Amino acid sequence: MFERMKEDIKVVFERDPAARNVFEVITSYPGLHAIWLHRLAHFLWKNGAKTLARIISHINRFLTGIEIHPGAKIGRRFFIDHGMGVVIGETAEIGDDVLMYQGVVLGGTSLKKEKRHPTIGNNVVIGAGAILLGPIKVGDGAKIGAGSVVIKDIPEGTTAVGVPARVVEKREKKIDLDHDKLPDPILKVLQLIIDQQEELEKRIKELEKFEGFKSKIDEYFEEKKKEIIELLEGGIK
Repeated sequence: MFERMKEDIKVVFERDPAARNVFEVITSYPGLHAIWLHRLAHFLWKNGAKTLARIISHINRFLTGIEIHPGAKIGRRFFIDHGMGVVIGETAEIGDDVLMYQGVVLGGTSLKKEKRHPTIGNNVVIGAGAILLGPIKVGDGAKIGAGSVVIKDIPEGTTAVGVPARVVEKREKKIDLDHDKLPDPILKVLQLIIDQQEELEKRIKELEKFEGFKSKIDEYFEEKKKEIIELLEGGIK
């Protein structure tokens, strides 16, 4: 048990550059407290003391702002940074070396007593405010962008962003924390439209260079211009 606790403390130093000393980590990190209390609640849950487990889970939520159902299965070196508003459902499963930020929800989409919450692989990063719904699977090494809503499986080693979340990048390197460098699929689409428009304008100008060529749109605008001038002149008289 103490070895696992030492491992948890070590992970805090690895994942959070703001951590300064062991005493500060033990006393001031709600994500760490939430994991430790969950382990106790999960042990009681597995051994039949479900009501007591739920009470401890409720105390955990009151003290840390993090709600983890005692039935949830969580691997080693799991770190919740900041943590406020995190919700992890009963049938959720989380692998090893997972990093999760505040406001993340691993929620269910069914009222049936079955597997209804996400399964998270190893070495996954889930950004702040991300919502993952249903018995979906997030593969090893995947990264979920902040504010994303995930309702489908995410392949391993990929990055997913958006509402609903879409895979936008295949990641070949180790997971990092550069949320500001996540690709924006909407921006990419807009940039593509702008590039195509510029290319069309270049082609039109090239066509207009031919002697005697005049586009229909030019004729239309000239006619409208004459109509406006005539209206203005009529109003002045």
